[in-house]
Order: sequence, then C-alpha cells, then structure tokens
Amino acid sequence: MSEINQLPELKEIIGSLLFAAKKPVTAKEIRKTLLDAGENYGGLYEQFASLKEKEILAALVELKVELQQGCSGLLVAEVAGGFRLQNEIHCGPWVRTFLDKDRSTKLSKPALETLAIVAYRQPVLRSEIESVRGVAVDHVLRNLVEMQLVKVVSRSELPGRPWLFGTTQRFLEHFGLKSLEEMPGMDELKRMELDEDKASHTKPFPEMEKELEQRAETAATEDDYESG
Repeated sequence: MSEINQLPELKEIIGSLLFAAKKPVTAKEIRKTLLDAGENYGGLYEQFASLKEKEILAALVELKVELQQGCSGLLVAEVAGGFRLQNEIHCGPWVRTFLDKDRSTKLSKPALETLAIVAYRQPVLRSEIESVRGVAVDHVLRNLVEMQLVKVVSRSELPGRPWLFGTTQRFLEHFGLKSLEEMPGMDELKRMELDEDKASHTKPFPEMEKELEQRAETAATEDDYESG
C-alpha cells in the first residue's frame, strides 16, 4: 500500500467511524481503532496511536459543533453510553418518509404501554405488568424481547422463581437516551412508587407512554438511518 503524504484530521477520522458504525461508539473503542490502525499500517498512521480519550472527546465536540454550524442535517449524539452520527431531529419526518420505515418500526399502543411499565419499574415481573395494564401481556412482551427492547435480567425469589424483565441497550438507542436516568418523569415515578395507594402506580404510565412515543417519533435510530 502506498504511503499518503497527508492524513485527515482526527475529527474527520472520527466522523467516518461514526458513519460506518451500526451502533453507538465509545471514545475507548475509537482509541483502540486508532491504535490498531497505527500498528497495522505504521508510518504516518502511528501518530494517532498515542492519543488519549480526552483528546478524542475534544475532537468529538469539535465535530459536533461544526456539523451544527454547517447546517448539514447531521449531528453527533451521545446515546447509550457512546456516540453516533444521526440526522437532525427536525429532519426526521423526511428521513422516515424516504426510508418508508414508519409501519415497520413504530410501536403499537399496547407495546408502548408495556414498554413504559418495564422501563420505569424494572426489574419487573410479568404479573406486575399485567396488574398495571389489566390484560395479559405474553404476546406483547415476547414481541418486545424479539425486537431487543426488553430482556430477561434475572429471576425473582418468589415461588417458582419467575423471570424479571428490564430494558436493553437497544432501548436506549431507540429512544435516544444516554441512560435510564434521562427517561422523562423518572423522579415523579420514584416519588409515586413510595405511595401505597395502588392508583398512584397506574396514573403516570399513560402520560409517560405518550412522552416515550414522542421521543421515538423524533429520535433517529439505526433502523431509520443506516450508513455505509
């Protein structure tokens, strides 16, 4: 392979990695890629191998600012503990229309309601979800597991040791969340969980379901936009 005379800037390399990635990428993963490329290609490529994570994060911020100022329709988002390149939220309707993804990715009302209960009360038993919703959730819960939005996290200590369910990394990516603490209304729900009145457990979920639905409508995911 011929040696090139000039390498791209760090922010350009990072932008290319985010474009190629199928999931959010951490600064640690970027650093390892730079190190591996330096070892594999040598020469000028080695100059990036010694960079620290703080330098990578600084380049990410620089890239983020330039994309915003350039009105490119793209942005660097921090999601699920990593970074990804995605379309600007206000461009979402056109992207979804272009890719015709609405019918295949939009969650049904029962699925959103079930997902909201799992998200805000995890780890949660299937029987607890059914108690809140008032209907059986076997089919909906199975679909959420197949979509990789919900997973089995452990077993309960109750007789029969039933499964306990929680959300996944994919859940954070789908709704554009850095962590579970970013979910709308979490503090309010925690306060309500201290209330012994059962009615207080059921009231917040329809509103939270609506907020999750709105977030899913605007947040780009790898299903909405695939690079490469």
